[in-house]
This record gives sequence, C-alpha cells and structure tokens, in this order.
Amino acid sequence: MRTRTAVAMAATTVLGAGTAALAAGRYGSRFALRPSLRGPVPEGDVTLHSVTADQVVLTRTLSSARPGVWGLTGDDLHAAVGDVLDLTPYSVTRRLLSVQRGALTPGARVRLTPQACAGDPGSALGLDHTEVLLRGELGPLPAWFVPGARDTWVIAVHGLGATREHPLNVATALHAHGLPQLLLAYRNDPGAPASPDGIGHLGATEWRDLDAAMRYAVEYGAQRLVLFGWSTGATMALHALAGSPVRDRVSGLVLDSPVLDWEATVRAAAESNGVPDALMPLAVRAAEGRTGLLPEPVAAAADPARLTVPTLLVHGPGDTLAPWAASRELAALRADLVTLHTVPDAPHAAMWNVNPADYEETLRRFLTPLM
Repeated sequence: MRTRTAVAMAATTVLGAGTAALAAGRYGSRFALRPSLRGPVPEGDVTLHSVTADQVVLTRTLSSARPGVWGLTGDDLHAAVGDVLDLTPYSVTRRLLSVQRGALTPGARVRLTPQACAGDPGSALGLDHTEVLLRGELGPLPAWFVPGARDTWVIAVHGLGATREHPLNVATALHAHGLPQLLLAYRNDPGAPASPDGIGHLGATEWRDLDAAMRYAVEYGAQRLVLFGWSTGATMALHALAGSPVRDRVSGLVLDSPVLDWEATVRAAAESNGVPDALMPLAVRAAEGRTGLLPEPVAAAADPARLTVPTLLVHGPGDTLAPWAASRELAALRADLVTLHTVPDAPHAAMWNVNPADYEETLRRFLTPLM
C-alpha cells in the first residue's frame, strides 16, 4: 500500500494535475527502465530460520518452496540453494549448495533469485577466463571471456534487473561442449558506461553493445555466433540479428523469457511494484516519452519475417513480466525455425532454475548442429 499511497499523494499535490500526472507516469515507468538489481519482479523477502553446513530452513512462500536451483541473496550475502528436502505449512528446508559472498545468519531477511552465482567465472565456477574490454559506442564494455576449443562462440546477454553474473547459470554446461563464451556487461550495468539519459531502452539501443561483442568475437576468430539472451537481452539478440554488420555470422539464437511486447512489460513491472491500474496508461506514455520508443520500431524486433536462423525459445505461462502469448505466437508463425521449449511454473528469466538438467539437455540438443 505504500507505493499506491505515494503515487496517489503525488497525483493530488499542488503541482497541478498535468505535472502530477507526468510525475506519476515517470514513477510507474521507472520499474522497467531502471529496474532494481534485486530483480525485476520482487516476490518478497523471507526469514532465514536456521542453517547447517548443507541445509537452510526458510519461511515457506511460493518462491522459497519452488523446486530447482536458486540464488539466495540479502545484504552483502549470496548463496546457492538446491533441492527442497522438507516442507511444513510454515517452513521449507533446502539443500545449501554454496556460500559465495558473506555469511548466512539465522534471522536474516533473504530472497530467492534466478541468479544462482555471484562472482566471476573463476571464483563462482572454477572456469578459466579473461576479463576483456570491448569497444562500445559509449565507451569500454567489460566482458568475461571463457575460452573453448570450438570456433562457434556463444555471446550471453542478461536482462532486466540482472547482471552478467546471471548467464553464469549455464556457463559450465556451455564450457562442457567446448564453446567459447563472452558474458557481456552493457550500458548502465556496473562497470559499463551509462546511457546518455541514464535509463534502459528495453533492448532498442542496448543491442549496439551486443553488436560490439559480436564484432570482437569475429575479430578474434569466431566463425559462427550463437546469441543467447534473457529477457531484454533476448530482445537485444533479435535487434542484433537484424542490424549488426556481422549478422551473417549468427548461426542461432537462444531466447529465454524474451520481452516481445514492451508495453505489456512496462505495465507488468509497474503493477508488480504496486502502481495502480489507473496509472498504467501514464506509465506506458512516460516510457515512450523518456526513451523515444515507439511501438512499431520496437515491435519490429519480433517480426517473424526477420527471423533467419534456428532459434530456441524457452518460456512459460508462469512469466508475468514478459507475456507468454507473444512467444507462443512467434513460435507458431515461424515453426520452420523456432523450437519452443515450454517451462511451466517458472517466473521471469528463471526457466533454467526450476529444472537445470532438463534445460541443459534441451540446450545441448539445439546447439549440437550449430557447433
């Protein structure tokens, strides 16, 4: 109710109706254009009740009781948890896989996140890697390069409310197939240049940083490229396939929870943070005004006619941020190129988390002909 009250108060200040409406719209749009690194759709904190060397006990909620592998994060804390070992009406016991930063303390407030790893490929996964700087249009872009024996490179791009640590979820599986990887930080990420307006554009401008990574990969020996994007990173991959000067090197796309309907995503991000329904049109218009985005150019990224390479689309109806219907429609219209892998009961950008083994096997089958 705090968010709803704050917005309502803003709309009735002495600034006047027009100014107040503008302020309310900007406030609503910020959740998609400047998402918190705590995640795009917060599901709420839970209490850590107890911890042993290999188990944690948490308050039972929808998120804490989901199957699979998840990050457990809090103030200066990141751990990874796995299987649900026991459930009561009030608590859930999970396997503790690792503590990557900080210490688990009973009584702490924590939350589960799709980002299972913290750190770099070496500290988190034991993978050899190099920190490289790419020549982006706004300045140097940091990326992790994980070497591999093949000449097909995977360029991995995170999405809303995440960092380049998110693609570490699949880095070990990709490394096992000998695929070199670039894990990219792009504009407005920690360590990367800020965009001129300081906000995200839902992939419509950020794709040019992905293009910089593509050109770097080709310069250093990549014969083929697979673009692997989550959320708005998937949207960036679609833009890059259409617009990059080296797009002919792209042999495949992996799109996880793609943002294909940006207006719906702005609405969903605002709604998940308590913005009232009456202000949703203002939030969408504010997003258009602040970014210069118009529906037609952005929608062109998901134009089925522009899809030219085999595409693995991983998504499910449990995603309330990026509409599942748009993914189904794209898959149906381009059944000749798109393989749709449906993951039920997974929130946004968490298709790997609920069943990593199934996800990685699907990924292996798709990538094998592209290697």
